Amino acid sequence: MRKKKSLFSRVLLFITAIFFYAPILYIILFSFNSSRSLTRFDGFSLRWYERMFSDSTMMSAVGYTILVAVLATIISTVVGTVTAIGLSKSRKIVKGIVGQVNDLPILNPEIVTAIGLLMFFSALSVRKGLGTLLLAHVMFCIPYVILSVTPKLRSLDPNLADAALDLGATPLQALWKVIVPQIKPGIITGALIAFTMSFDDFTISYFVTGNGVNNISILVYTMSKRVNPSINALSTLVILLISVTLLVVNIIPIIKEKRGRAKI
Repeated sequence: MRKKKSLFSRVLLFITAIFFYAPILYIILFSFNSSRSLTRFDGFSLRWYERMFSDSTMMSAVGYTILVAVLATIISTVVGTVTAIGLSKSRKIVKGIVGQVNDLPILNPEIVTAIGLLMFFSALSVRKGLGTLLLAHVMFCIPYVILSVTPKLRSLDPNLADAALDLGATPLQALWKVIVPQIKPGIITGALIAFTMSFDDFTISYFVTGNGVNNISILVYTMSKRVNPSINALSTLVILLISVTLLVVNIIPIIKEKRGRAKI
């Protein structure tokens, strides 16, 4: 009976893996297709990568996507971390109110948030473009950073900062040298989530951008009605970037841990 359950679990895991990863492998394979066909592989070629790099519209979308994602990640990580630290020292009623407000962008459907931001910028007569796109991304990234950092702060010894102050450290030194190193895993997690959310967002970006400022998701949407295999090449590079980032983030702590053991 146990063998049957084990076999069933393995088969189910295999089917699930195929369901998740087959489309990704399909995109990677057909990014090297020599023809425009998306169903028949006619031979190996790099023509779609060449066309992608020579397409100014596509390269502009890639540039805007990376720029907004990086800036939104930096700003939201700093603001979210400082906010979480401030809330950890606040009264319970303040924590409750700010926590509920912080959860709104996460619980809200993206389309509701997108329309709300569109009406907000229109009411203020703000010209839509790179600035509004960045502000919108920072707005919906901050809650994820706060949610990632808060659990680490709760598990932190509240006497650490006081001990550092008693030993002569300034409040800024206590924050930077004592608290931040202890909550670094939460900060890194929040930054990665913020970057992913910003890089991947379509709905909110579509409503708040303008003046020729498009990210990758908007570009893919506008090109979805006509066959363009260059999208496969662009998607493959995005998959490669994400894979390398995940490998680096997971390998660096292992290397540091091994070096620490070697010193001991």
